[in-house]
Amino acid sequence: METTTLQDKIAIILAKSLDKAIDYATYKELLQGLVDYNSNSGLEKTEALANYTQLNNKRMKRWDKTLKFPDGYLQSLPKVEKQLIWLVITESWCGDAAPSIPVISKVVEAVDNLELQLVFRDENPELMDQFLTNGSKSIPKLIMLDKATNKVLGTWGPRSTKPTAMVKSQKENYGLLTAEFKQDLQVFYNKDKGEDVFKDLRNLLLTLE
Repeated sequence: METTTLQDKIAIILAKSLDKAIDYATYKELLQGLVDYNSNSGLEKTEALANYTQLNNKRMKRWDKTLKFPDGYLQSLPKVEKQLIWLVITESWCGDAAPSIPVISKVVEAVDNLELQLVFRDENPELMDQFLTNGSKSIPKLIMLDKATNKVLGTWGPRSTKPTAMVKSQKENYGLLTAEFKQDLQVFYNKDKGEDVFKDLRNLLLTLE
């Protein structure tokens, strides 16, 4: 009798999730629809999450409009020889997704043979369970796939290098992420202008070489 390996199991889960995945333009339309109905994605519907969704929608629109990398950044991205998918797990209310996904989209636009697809965490629990961060369902989570085989070639997230260090320090010193700290994270994202996320994504692509 044939046995199903863990790799086979993950490939099946990925295929199911990709069937439900949407592109970035559709994601933004869906986000705007949630804002219009004062709602949010995910299983839990609350006023607070709806408010975060509205805030993230505004932030993403601003990022899409103003995001510009320094000269030479996009040209420094490695060439991709085979077709890849960056599958991103997210939710409309996720504060770390709002500044990260527009950067991911800009990188995808600049690299041939690379496409971006997005899925919602709560609609894909099996997928999320395969890509936990320190046992947590943290998002956004980017999964780099070989499009032909659904083989996982790498992952990124939920935050880039510098915010990850900030969060680690905060938890070690205070045990939780306060509202004030989350605001500090947004201040970092605004000042950094996407550079830390960009560098991480470039390094992710460099692992293919």
